[in-house]
Amino acid sequence: MAERVRVRRLRDDEGRQLQRIVRRGGGRSDKSIVKWRRAMVVLASAGGNVGRERLRQILAEEDITFQRTKTWKESPDPARDEKLARIEWLLEHARDRTFAFDEFGPLAIKPEGGSCWAPASRPQRLRANDHKPHGTRQFFGCYSIGEDRLFGRIEPRKGAEPTLRALQEIRAQLPDDEAIHVILDNLNHHRGSTLREWCVDNAVELAFTPTYASWANPIEAHFGPLRQFVIANSDHPDHRALGRALRSYLRGEAQRRWGQPRTRAA
Repeated sequence: MAERVRVRRLRDDEGRQLQRIVRRGGGRSDKSIVKWRRAMVVLASAGGNVGRERLRQILAEEDITFQRTKTWKESPDPARDEKLARIEWLLEHARDRTFAFDEFGPLAIKPEGGSCWAPASRPQRLRANDHKPHGTRQFFGCYSIGEDRLFGRIEPRKGAEPTLRALQEIRAQLPDDEAIHVILDNLNHHRGSTLREWCVDNAVELAFTPTYASWANPIEAHFGPLRQFVIANSDHPDHRALGRALRSYLRGEAQRRWGQPRTRAA
């Protein structure tokens, strides 16, 4: 058996520095995690703790691995089941008059990492992200359940007024006197008195998702592809260019249906 190796006796300043690093934790960057692990090994060795190999054996015997803690929130909404049942009913029985709505953002002008085809060992390079003079925007997305179509508008910020403009655009999709239904989450500016009064006057039902259950909004499944095909691996020079890319994506989506093959050229 190899002789146990132990670190030399630490000076007081060395011990305090190692103690600070270990107590602070590993952080998020690879560099800080490596520094934290090394400090922990040295400090453990100075304290005469068990060796790494023996620790590995103990963990293997107990079938224990190092894992990240997971958290979640259960909806405390007392009307959770009622709200989910209403959304399910609309998706089943009123598809042609039901829309899903949510905000997507913030949209910032900065290099965004992603994936792309490139020659071997020659990845695409993006500029450094040091200066951001353009501010941010918000995409107010609308999804027509019956038409399977994503559309929307870009606004400077979130709020009650841009939400009302988005709902007016949704209402204009079916310009008749019959009711339409809009599925959305519980943000404060979705529930203002002015917006609710407009909905009553214009036959718009707001079907809210339960608290902490925005996953029940059908538009959420479309925001992932939007981020992948418009935001990821991009470096737009300004918001005008980003808006063009977003509208181009939406036009392409309007010409086909999810889950159905593309029409082949004759």
